[in-house]
Amino acid sequence: MSKLQKMVYTSIISAIVAICSTIIYIPVGLAKIFPIQHVANVLTAVLVGPYYAVAQALIASTIRNLAGTGSLFAFPGSMIGALLAGLVYKRTKSLGLTAIGEVIGTGIFGAIAAYFIASLILGQEAALFGLVPAFMMSSFAGAAFAFFILKIIDSRQLLKKID
Repeated sequence: MSKLQKMVYTSIISAIVAICSTIIYIPVGLAKIFPIQHVANVLTAVLVGPYYAVAQALIASTIRNLAGTGSLFAFPGSMIGALLAGLVYKRTKSLGLTAIGEVIGTGIFGAIAAYFIASLILGQEAALFGLVPAFMMSSFAGAAFAFFILKIIDSRQLLKKID
């Protein structure tokens, strides 16, 4: 796949996330959980690679924040999850492990980063153990949905054509 094709896929997925963010999100305490972002992270990680997945997460999070449908927590959660999912897929080519990488990256590492943002930058008291379950639920739902989409694509042997 050419660099231009990867940029087009990344842009299209970012646009879909930005559009869906005005419709589908669940407010949970300080954060807004957004399963569609996690679907996009896993899809982008598999289709175009880890660095494009991070770019997609950054673009989508920026647009969501500018549109008022995201929070600052979207940046560390989505970007860390996308990076870990992409690196896991690049190394293992396992769809299941890639989905788990998204959940661990966002649900644990992203939640820890969001805790520091809430505490240090926003000056808000945040319970780390409140953020982890919210991020885990959102990332698990999105990663599971992406896993099923990718399994369907893989069953038709379309992933081999993309690589």
